[in-house]
Parts: sequence; structure tokens; C-alpha cells
Amino acid sequence: MFVFGNLIVAVARVIDFILEAYKWIIIVSALISWVNPDPYNPIVRFLHAVTDPVLRPVRRLIGYRLGPIDISPVIVILIIIFIQSFVVKSLIQIGYRFGGG
Repeated sequence: MFVFGNLIVAVARVIDFILEAYKWIIIVSALISWVNPDPYNPIVRFLHAVTDPVLRPVRRLIGYRLGPIDISPVIVILIIIFIQSFVVKSLIQIGYRFGGG
């Protein structure tokens, strides 16, 4: 049964790593948006391609902007922090109960 526990812990840690990396991608994308970047720059295009599919529904749900500030990255980061704190930690605890670790 310990193999199943190790699998759950490993999956949880990979999910946590991916969420942490995505959180930083959102932060970089938000910071770059402040300086009016070149839309043809490959890095800017990558950032938009990766973040827009997640930010777009949030923007539609809350409205695009709150005054002059786009708060959708903040909301997505809070959702990521919730997933890391609740789902990932719960998976790790379940994995430890199965003898993983």
C-alpha cells in the first residue's frame, strides 16, 4: 500500500510545482503588461497564450477592470494559493496515511 501512498504524494508535489510555476508566469505577465510590451515579442506572445485562457473567464465574470486596474491576475493567484493550500496538502496527507512519504 505504501507504493500507492508514494504515488499520491508524488502527484501532489508535481501539481504543487506546476501551480507555483504558473503563479509566477501570471505575475510576470501582469508586470509586463504595465510597460506596454511589443505584442510581437515571442515572450509576450507566450505569456498571453498561457495566461489568457485562465484570465479571460475571470475577466468576464468580474468585469474586465476595477477602475484602471485589472484584478483578474490577483483573483487567479488567490485561487492557485487556495488549491495549493487545500487540495495539494490534502493529497499529501492522504498519501502519508497510505504509507507514502
